[in-house]
Amino acid sequence: METPAAHHAERYFVPAPSVWPFILTAALVALVAGVSGYLEDDHIGPLPIYGGGALAIAIIFLWFRDIVRESEGGQYSAQVDRTYRWGMSWFIFSEVMFFGAFFGALFYARELSLPWLGGEGSKIATNLVLWPGFEASWPSNGPANAGGAFKTIPAFSVPLLNTILLLSSGVTITLAHHALKAGKRLPCILWMWATVAFGAVFLYFQAHEYIEAYTELNLTLKSGIYGSTFFMLTGFHGLHVTLGTIMLIVITLRLMAGHFKPDSHFGFEGVAWYWHFVDIVWLGLFIVVYWL
Repeated sequence: METPAAHHAERYFVPAPSVWPFILTAALVALVAGVSGYLEDDHIGPLPIYGGGALAIAIIFLWFRDIVRESEGGQYSAQVDRTYRWGMSWFIFSEVMFFGAFFGALFYARELSLPWLGGEGSKIATNLVLWPGFEASWPSNGPANAGGAFKTIPAFSVPLLNTILLLSSGVTITLAHHALKAGKRLPCILWMWATVAFGAVFLYFQAHEYIEAYTELNLTLKSGIYGSTFFMLTGFHGLHVTLGTIMLIVITLRLMAGHFKPDSHFGFEGVAWYWHFVDIVWLGLFIVVYWL
């Protein structure tokens, strides 16, 4: 005869209908529309950005609160746990494709378009007529010299320091995970705060790098194809580090509140997976964007 505990273990929890997804969608649409209008110099003011951003943060907080209550209330079975693992795996896969498209754009511009613009493989040197004096060398701001001359950021300066910071954060979050599995909550919390600190310092140095690029190096979004791909890749990665740092803070606060058990802590693991993914993407960025 099936026991109540066994029945609960097989039960798949289905939450009640929620308005959070719809409100969050509206907030994100307002935020994206506001940012897009600002970048295109066709905006109605900062209200959509600030309002949409504030509403999105509030809804995410309320939604996470409900999910934490469900988890800590024993609503999730082993099947729900497996579902979350598959969901997080597919999400990270989608992120791999997201950055893969941007790395592909950089490869196309650097290894294919640039040689073509320089006349490589062309029997008729039309490039000399269309773009006289153009040199097919990387970094390039295009045949039209868009944005004017600029300088690049040396790889073995702030980018190397940020690489060390992210690699160190990967070590500290792994140590925190091992401490959690061993039931050592205080060391786990301390290692997690160290991981948060590494992420915050990384963001500080990236902001400093952007300020230097705009004010001293004339490296901006208008600096041709190099400027576009540079800020597209590093900017989206910085956004992921920001979101990852916020998630790390939430998980650390939950640890301090007594959440998660040594044998049941996928919320922690999911954030750790995401953070390791962010680390790996940065290694690719450091090598391809800054170094090579």
